[in-house]
Amino acid sequence: METSIPGKVLTAQARRSNAARLALFVLPLLLLAPAIWNGYPLLQYDTGGYLARWYEGYLVINRATSYGIYLHFGEQTQFWLNLAFQAIATLWIMQLTLRVFGITGPFRLAAIGVGLIATTALPWITSMLLTDIFAGLSLLSLFLLIAHRDRTTTLEKVLLFAFTAFAASTHSATLAVLGGVCGAGWLLLPWLRGRVSAAGLAQASAALVVSALLVFACNYALSGKLTWTPGGSGVAFGRMLQDGIVKRYLDDHCPRQQLKLCPYKDELPPTGDDFLWGGNNMFDKLGRFEGMSNEMEFISRQALTAYPWMQARAAAKATWDQLVHVATGEGTNGWLPHTYGIIERYLPEQSKAMRAAKQQHWDINFDAVNLVHVPVALGSMLLLLAILGRAAWQRRLDDVTLLAGTVALALFGNALVCGIISGPHDRYGSRIVWTATFAVMIAAVVYFRTGRRSLDDDAVD
Repeated sequence: METSIPGKVLTAQARRSNAARLALFVLPLLLLAPAIWNGYPLLQYDTGGYLARWYEGYLVINRATSYGIYLHFGEQTQFWLNLAFQAIATLWIMQLTLRVFGITGPFRLAAIGVGLIATTALPWITSMLLTDIFAGLSLLSLFLLIAHRDRTTTLEKVLLFAFTAFAASTHSATLAVLGGVCGAGWLLLPWLRGRVSAAGLAQASAALVVSALLVFACNYALSGKLTWTPGGSGVAFGRMLQDGIVKRYLDDHCPRQQLKLCPYKDELPPTGDDFLWGGNNMFDKLGRFEGMSNEMEFISRQALTAYPWMQARAAAKATWDQLVHVATGEGTNGWLPHTYGIIERYLPEQSKAMRAAKQQHWDINFDAVNLVHVPVALGSMLLLLAILGRAAWQRRLDDVTLLAGTVALALFGNALVCGIISGPHDRYGSRIVWTATFAVMIAAVVYFRTGRRSLDDDAVD
């Protein structure tokens, strides 16, 4: 009897370990399940603009050339190479983050991974040809560089540095959010010593500097222009348009100022997206970005100082709205004429596979998905605040609190940057809010483990 019990225990442990390893092998496939089901990588309206950068050789508003080059490397595999990289990078950074919190073993990684896949946008953005996957992953890699450099190997630091630099270069908003996190770290360093080091902050800051240099280098390589990716003023103009600020400016200054938009001031579309991307005749007649960039920049700058209170109210509302805009699937539908046209023009051999995908037949519906994703996202953000409130009440800063604070700061920074400049969009929220759910899962495991130890200690006493 005594000899059989350990054998049964070992057998149960072996089965559990084998099941966990099997789940670990399956995790990358689950991360790419939407694309596998679709039969082709998921596309979005912006995808075509990134794909075309390699072929067209000129810069386009908010289309990072570094991501365009990245996509070009996977073209011969119908971009499955890109999706495989995104899935492996996701799994690696998840595993590394869990490890520094002492959450080890394939079973725990599999359980948390499956939880994230089932309740957040993570598999959808991993399966998509878009920069969104790098927003959340780069936040976690930056956190590891800053706060846990003593718990990672030299090779891991190098890889984290390189990944952060590349990921931040794929979108100006991502770089801005990460820059805000680093800036806050430097400001709070006197109060964070013991948890955050100047060396870690310096390493993370250097990665962002390299990222900025990468933006210039890629733009120069493809366009011959040593410049930043265009887009700030045009996107800000769109947000001011939908807030009514552009209309107010035109009413106050036309016809005293000879602006191209003056004859159209009473016909402006309701949103910035409708104006810039909706294919309206007004923007086309005015020359699109080539003909309107200078005027949009002029109006944006003038309106910023002319109506400060109106701008402040609009900015506060946009930030709040962006915080709660977290639904999965915005822009992932069957109406993507620009992206389809780019693929058919430059990659005609993929047209048949792309057209046969379920997405192009309008077979994707996110209504049921968001019945889960939206409450989980909003609940995770509230739980982050609860974690921070608990730490403030106890006047204690531990690793979990530092992670929760970093994610909360990034979520606010993301809402501030994207909401004020671009206007609120669900896509901007869903691409990063999954990190809040991940942080809450880590907190639950750590606190449960700590509480169980306390109970065991009390029992021994």
